[in-house]
Amino acid sequence: MNSNPFRFIDAHHHLWDLKACDYPWLMAKGEQRFFGDPSPIQKNYLVSDFLNESSQYRPEKSVHIQVGTSKSDSLKETQWLQEQNPLPNAIVAFCDLSADNYKQQIDAQKAFSKVKGIRQIIGRRADEDIKHGSHALLANASWRKAMIYLTEQDLSFDLQIIPPQVDAVYKVLQAIPHVKVALCHGGSPWDQSRSGLDSWQAGLKKLSLLPNVCCKVSGLGMFNNHWHDQDLGPLIERIIDTFGPDKTMFGSNFPVDKLYRSYDNYWDCYRSAVRQYSSLEQHQMFYQTANNFYQMD
Repeated sequence: MNSNPFRFIDAHHHLWDLKACDYPWLMAKGEQRFFGDPSPIQKNYLVSDFLNESSQYRPEKSVHIQVGTSKSDSLKETQWLQEQNPLPNAIVAFCDLSADNYKQQIDAQKAFSKVKGIRQIIGRRADEDIKHGSHALLANASWRKAMIYLTEQDLSFDLQIIPPQVDAVYKVLQAIPHVKVALCHGGSPWDQSRSGLDSWQAGLKKLSLLPNVCCKVSGLGMFNNHWHDQDLGPLIERIIDTFGPDKTMFGSNFPVDKLYRSYDNYWDCYRSAVRQYSSLEQHQMFYQTANNFYQMD
């Protein structure tokens, strides 16, 4: 039972069943990823596991974000998630928006009622982006057309990038102002030196000028694996100061961020970081922004 009275939506988490779908990165033993060593989470992570993590802070609703199945299994992942209860309430699925058949992929995903958006990662870390070819998506003509098609289908886009990609992303999104975009993981603040954080925040400021872009406070442990509240707090404050409560939402990025701290640790930190905001503003960030963005009413 949730002993904490505040209502919140976990706007970014993952689940997986290794028997239901093929997840290459979860099966690759001994490989380091951009977020560290994945071996402790290379096993099933089901709804029951997520609920056990969130026994103190139990989200009222949640948003599942695609999590790296093989391309051939992306629809199978959605079908499996659609059948899960009581969570997730919304699904952000994968489509290869650079493919010639992007319309068929999007239509197939949208046939599932929980699907509210699409994610195709553009930036993880420079070396992985080159390996996966994701760094080239922004210049791909089919990808841009697919983004327009998302708006026609009333679907949003979850945007995962690294700070050096901001200028190129800004130009693309300027040209397609009607697509709803959620910037994942606070725009990936990899360089946490003073100059690095100033550059990162300048990028956030640029993207925040686009009225269709919101920002997620999520996954920040990936960029500082040994974080303490005094490390994440200032990052969270910068994000909120830049985007405002009406364009900010919170997510756990579990179980990936489980590699660093517990579910309760994250939500304790989040609540502490926003204590100077009014109860109405806190409700906006913890609940209403995500509820509106992912159309969960």
